[in-house]
Amino acid sequence: MADYIQLSYLDIALASVFLLLNGALSLWLQLGISRNLAFAMVRMVAQLLLVGLLLKQLFAMQSPWLTLLVALFMASFAAREIWARQERRLKGWRGLAIGGGAMAASVGVVALMALVLIVQPDPWWHPRYALPLLGMIMGNAMTGISLALDTLHTALSREQRAIEAQLLLGANKWQAMRPFIRQAMRAGFMPSINGMAAIGVVSLPGMMTGQILSGVDPNEAVKYQLMVMFLIAGATGMAVTLATLGAVRALSDDRDRLRIDRLRKAQK
Repeated sequence: MADYIQLSYLDIALASVFLLLNGALSLWLQLGISRNLAFAMVRMVAQLLLVGLLLKQLFAMQSPWLTLLVALFMASFAAREIWARQERRLKGWRGLAIGGGAMAASVGVVALMALVLIVQPDPWWHPRYALPLLGMIMGNAMTGISLALDTLHTALSREQRAIEAQLLLGANKWQAMRPFIRQAMRAGFMPSINGMAAIGVVSLPGMMTGQILSGVDPNEAVKYQLMVMFLIAGATGMAVTLATLGAVRALSDDRDRLRIDRLRKAQK
């Protein structure tokens, strides 16, 4: 077994010193983010501690149904986050279904392929492999979908008259909205593109760094990181495409009319 350096809770507390300093600076400069920063830090600590306890139990029990239940909970929470990050949101069930459905479909297919054909744990649904892999892919897909839908909804609301003018001149909804569809999809793809371009030169990703710190051979860590990055980029691209096209259909009707009335602005 590879040697690794164990951390104490005192070590974790020392690592948080600079974040606390940022909070103090926020108060001094009256940035208005100190409360959000404190809440995010407390929430992160609580969530990760609970996740650590939960994963320890799941690893010991090795139940496919419990693994599936946790995966569904993760997907439901991610769908809620996608919806919450949009300044203009679709009303009703569509608001959650489009983003969450696109993410679940793409991430599910990619993660299943990775577990069954690439990693091949025994059993393939083992929570030690399935849940971390699913979490990494899902988190990135969630960000891409959020950016794409927020960009699309904002652009369609801003350019409503121009789009409707093109529709009156005979264009169908896909032709009238094409520039804004492209803009939304570029926004959703950009985090994955930037991440792949900078990896290894500007930054060492978290998974690879964690493996190296825990004693894994750097070459093996690189292989795993490449696999994860390919899976993340592929799943994100599929999810962004599905969500964007689904939103276009939801914001139009069978007569190719623009239905901005189906959007509502998020309350501050």
